[in-house]
Amino acid sequence: TSRIREKIMAKNYKQPGTTLDVPAPADVKSGDGVLIGKLFGVSQISAKAGEMITIDRVGVWDLPKTEAQAWGIGDVVYWSGTEVTTAASGNTKIGYAAAVAINPSKRGDVVLSQ
Repeated sequence: TSRIREKIMAKNYKQPGTTLDVPAPADVKSGDGVLIGKLFGVSQISAKAGEMITIDRVGVWDLPKTEAQAWGIGDVVYWSGTEVTTAASGNTKIGYAAAVAINPSKRGDVVLSQ
């Protein structure tokens, strides 16, 4: 199968992109949301600003959310810079609510999908 893959795979293919190594835009802890431009992921490690980190760009994550919001499964969610919200204005879309989240609650399950 690897010979077949070699014949059909484009020569400019780099990687799946599910994880990426990027410089931390600020001090981060393992599990923190990271936004660089419009690129969002969850940091696998803790690091100081400028150090290289690996971010996960796929999967379902338990992330901090706007406490005074209720989410339904499939609601579009955005990153505010510090937490996940359903408010689109000024925020970056990162995916969808993967589970119901009640109001009030401090965390919610998010499936990343950019």
